[in-house]
Parts: sequence; structure tokens; C-alpha cells
Amino acid sequence: MKKLLIIPAFNEAKNLPKLIAEIKEKAPDYDYVIINDGSTDDTKKICKEHNLNVLNLPLNLGIGGAMQTGYLYALENNYDIAVQIDGDGQHDPLYIDKVVEPILKGEADLSIGSRFIEKEGFQSSLLRRIGISLLGFIIMILTGKRFYDVTSGLRACNRKVINCFVNSYPEDYPEPESLMMLAMLDFKILEIPVIMRERAFGVSSIYFIAAVYYMIKVILSLFLIRIRNKNKMFAPIK
Repeated sequence: MKKLLIIPAFNEAKNLPKLIAEIKEKAPDYDYVIINDGSTDDTKKICKEHNLNVLNLPLNLGIGGAMQTGYLYALENNYDIAVQIDGDGQHDPLYIDKVVEPILKGEADLSIGSRFIEKEGFQSSLLRRIGISLLGFIIMILTGKRFYDVTSGLRACNRKVINCFVNSYPEDYPEPESLMMLAMLDFKILEIPVIMRERAFGVSSIYFIAAVYYMIKVILSLFLIRIRNKNKMFAPIK
């Protein structure tokens, strides 16, 4: 099966060369594409110098637009499995096969690498963990399904989900919203325990003010997704 790693990157010039070297060492059976999301640092230059496979977006679309670009790339190039892995180096490529395994076995349509099942490695800040728990609780109330690491950016999916995400994918901070959407459509979703790391360079795009906006927007979006599904407003999935 053809397997693609989609790596959204905004100002990750210092992290990408090491990450790609790790991927080649630990996950050599995967192709990859970096989605350079309008970076203002040397990301484009570094990718060119190291001959990395990259799509350079002309402006910053945000993680949602970057990932949807990656899913479109996967669809048009006939990939069977797409894996999201962040460009900041927090996701160890050693765990890619573990996350992909349920997809290969047909046990899941979407597989999520979760840092909160075995609670090892980098666990994020207390405030973020509280926010993640709140979002997980809301998703459980709305769908009856319990997920723990709803904001995880280490995820694998099959071609059916790739088609779904090409047709419709949330903007801004899309992981909880896209998870909610798939749960409402009865896709099979599993969480797999992984160990994550702290980013080595750069800063997260989610600072305090953005985090407040993020929580308000995502909570509202989760309820809207529930309403849309009840009214059968989702496009049919091929």
C-alpha cells in the first residue's frame, strides 16, 4: 500500500532537516510531503538546500488549509494511507508504524497517536491538558464516544477518510473538529499510545490569547457539527 506522511510546517526551518533524517531512518517505507504554510523564516530555503519534497503555499492558510492541501496531494497521487506528523519534531517517527497498524489491519479508518493513554513522555502544560480534557468531554457528550488526546497531530487515515477530508476539512485548529465529524459519520476511530517530545526549536502557534479564541471557537464548532449531522447537512462520502 502507498503510504504518505503529510508534514504541515510554519516557520520550522530549524526542525525539518532533523525530522526528515529521522523519518528516513525510522520510517523508510513512507513517502513524505512538507506543506510549507507561507513560512516567514528560512523554511523554503532550507527545503530547497536539502532537496526536500515540499509544496510551498503562497500565503499562510493555517493548519487546516495546509492539511487539506496534503490530503488533496495524497488523493491525486493515489495514496492508500495518509499520516499527519507535525513539523516541529514533537512526534517521534518511531511510532508511525504503530499508529498506522490499525489502518492496515482494517480495524480503524482513523488512528490517533495519544500521549494520554499511558501518560509517558511530554504531556503538555497543565492549562492545555485541561483544555484537551474539556474538548474530549464535550465530544463524548455529543457523540457518546470517548477520546483522550483530541488535539493530537499524529494521526493516520485510510483512503475513505482522505476523500472525506478533501471534500470538507475544518480551518484554524482542526483536529477536534475533524474527529467530531468522523465520529458523527460512524467512522472507526482508535487511539494508540505513543510518547511525544517537546519541540526543540521555535514556538507553538497557540499562545494565551489564541488559546482562549481556540477553545471558544472549537466548542461552538463541535455543537454546530452535531446540528449539521442531525439535519443531514454533510456531503455524502465516497
